[in-house]
Amino acid sequence: MGTASEQPENLSPTKRALLALKQMQAKLEALERAQNEPIAIIGMGCRFPGGADNPEAFWQLLRDGVDAITEVPSDRWNINTYYDSNPDTPGKICNRYGGFVPHLQEFDAQFFRMAPREALSLDPQQRLLLEVSWEALENAGLAPDKLMGSQTGVFIGICSTDYWHRLLLRKPTEIDAYLTTGNTHSMASGRLSYIFGFNGPSLSIDTACSSSLVAVHLACQSLRNQECNLALAGGVNRILAPEASINFSKAKMLSSDGRCKTFDASADGFVRAEGCGAIVLKRLSDAVAAGDNIFALICGSAVNQDGRTSGLTVPNGPSQQAAIEQALKNSRIEPHQIDYIETHGTGTALGDPIEIGAIGEVFGKERSSDRPLIIGSVKTNIGHLEAAAGIASLIKVVLALQNEEIPPNLHFQVPNPHINWKELPIKVPTQRISWLRGEKPRLAGVSSFGFNGTNAHVVVRESGVVGAGLSENSRNLATVNLKNPPLQKSEVIERPLHLLTLSAKNEKALRELAQRYAIFLESHPFLEIGDICFTANTGRSHFDYRLGIIASSVAQLREKLANFTTGQNAEGILQGRVPNPNRPKIAFLFAQEDSQSFTLGQKLYETQPTFRTAIDTCAEIFPSEFKVDRSKFRAFALEYALCQLWKSWGIEPSVVMGYGVGEYVAACAAGVLSLEDCLQLIIAASAEVTAGAVRYCEPKIPIISPKTGKVANDALISPDYWRDREKTSIKLTEGIKTLHQLGCEILIEISPQPTFLKTEASGLWLSSLSPEREDWQQILLSLLQLYLRGASVDWLGFDRDYLRRKVILPTYPFQRQRYWIETT
Repeated sequence: MGTASEQPENLSPTKRALLALKQMQAKLEALERAQNEPIAIIGMGCRFPGGADNPEAFWQLLRDGVDAITEVPSDRWNINTYYDSNPDTPGKICNRYGGFVPHLQEFDAQFFRMAPREALSLDPQQRLLLEVSWEALENAGLAPDKLMGSQTGVFIGICSTDYWHRLLLRKPTEIDAYLTTGNTHSMASGRLSYIFGFNGPSLSIDTACSSSLVAVHLACQSLRNQECNLALAGGVNRILAPEASINFSKAKMLSSDGRCKTFDASADGFVRAEGCGAIVLKRLSDAVAAGDNIFALICGSAVNQDGRTSGLTVPNGPSQQAAIEQALKNSRIEPHQIDYIETHGTGTALGDPIEIGAIGEVFGKERSSDRPLIIGSVKTNIGHLEAAAGIASLIKVVLALQNEEIPPNLHFQVPNPHINWKELPIKVPTQRISWLRGEKPRLAGVSSFGFNGTNAHVVVRESGVVGAGLSENSRNLATVNLKNPPLQKSEVIERPLHLLTLSAKNEKALRELAQRYAIFLESHPFLEIGDICFTANTGRSHFDYRLGIIASSVAQLREKLANFTTGQNAEGILQGRVPNPNRPKIAFLFAQEDSQSFTLGQKLYETQPTFRTAIDTCAEIFPSEFKVDRSKFRAFALEYALCQLWKSWGIEPSVVMGYGVGEYVAACAAGVLSLEDCLQLIIAASAEVTAGAVRYCEPKIPIISPKTGKVANDALISPDYWRDREKTSIKLTEGIKTLHQLGCEILIEISPQPTFLKTEASGLWLSSLSPEREDWQQILLSLLQLYLRGASVDWLGFDRDYLRRKVILPTYPFQRQRYWIETT
């Protein structure tokens, strides 16, 4: 704060003008930083040919150099009827091949709350988008249901209409109310926003082959313009009918042998393919703040148009060059910094030389032959996914950055003679090439060009090196610690037991999910059990069919998962179905002091910071000069700390009741007395002195009086009540009846050992601690039973005191059924 003479109103006109200019400059710089902020890719999902049903499987396919092209399957059309090697033969297709994804006719309509009749009319492209988008969000460690009502944008590339045309083959009398909502392109993005409850921009983009990369470009723009805080971007393509293939065959676009031989002398066209890819995007600053797992960064992008060329579908080299140059400019990246280009690379005799020419104009001038630009095309592996081609290329680049390796480009044997290879410092990898992290960030470009003339280019950077003013975990795995200030390594503590929760919409899916986890942990034994449980508990939606497993290690967790999937019983495994859609009402019961107050809770004190802090706070408040029996204090501190611990986990009582010293804790939990006043009253009662000024407040939640067994009245907030409380008998049985009358289904004993259980009342009774079990074993068993009953557990709060990082875990196992309309 400056002196009075430095205040704006006291400055001279000239100084005020200079101050205004500085403020305006600062605002402009902040705006420029926001407009150029990198966009973090924090989640990915995919379904590509060759069994690439997730990013890990896709990378394995790429790394192994798998050719995923097959003959057209019989559920699409009879290839023998339509095949002819002569592309000019009317009604025929010049090859027998394509890249295909299974489950065309199947869908988990129940999971997405869709009636069977509506699912029948739903385009398989929309079905695939729903599944892959869900998986991308889970891959990001984001529970989809927690995003309901959020400013999340949806940007989807889509151009095929095969199912729409299939449905139109029926009689007009067979057209139902779901034809347009199930098949128009606008509904591809709109349905995602509807199902997930997203309120950000929702756009379906059709720029042909560049659709999905244009979608990514628009998503990044929307994030930088603050139109959304999270974005889902991607594309989809399904091939159901032969008509489009016949058209492409007549246009001489298709390869005769069904392979994309990109950059090769024999390149004669592309092979059609289908699939779906989706990525989850955030502004980098938001991703870092949230502790998201950052796979890669999008530095910048650009989109333009070919305009007038020698033909409607003829590529325009200068326009491609301009798109790449603009993307680099927007990224503030120089051409020589780029290591790799994932090309559009369809493998056409015309397109490949034009694209390489444009690349050479941008990257060839300042690049030496000893550091050639590496180029490749994913189409050589999985074919041309058309509207989903760009997102497949982008996911490939992200995986290559993560795995520090560039996969081989297939079908490249004799370089295309129409490309000037000698003068261009360019290399096509025919084997895997190491792409290791170094002092400088690794950078790549991704191109996607539509046959309508729309070009897109995106610049991608590894996530390990970020811009000024932003920090990131060097291992590319975000560490989440919600304490303030953050724990130092020397202070890191860990609890001895962990709780994994899994859930599904039916029992079959739950068992399949558990099996997926068991298999996954077998191949990922070095993950931390705390990270596994943290990601599963916080990064997944919780459905009614639930499973909880308490374990001390990954090996024990894997063993118990295997036990569950094979139907074997084991300690620390509980399964159940939430009995009621409404959250259960919970009562906290606080008992009087006993000898167990001295022995139980020690392990919690050593390994649970929230619990320890509550105990220590009580100790700081309780003055040592009072030479009184401290057993009441110990009992109060233990029960108060347990209460605080339950609340930090999201378990809030609807009603409280206590007796003995537990009545003070109940009053504190209900807001009648502050912690300080509770301890003051305990001191006064123990030392037989008059308590000082104590402030009594109206209870925030009902509190049962042990004197009457009923909800306490105004007498509770008078000094006389607390002065005379130990002179009257208690009515626990009546109090428990009142709790049940108030609708409390679950009663949690906040005491060193079960006491109220002796009343033999009905309902679910849970103990916080027990002499028969270790501290953590008992309290986690009770927490797990609460979870199975549908209690709202704050899983972020559950791990708030520990260092955690999000990890990649298995996604939901959809239970598909056949939904297909037959046509004649």
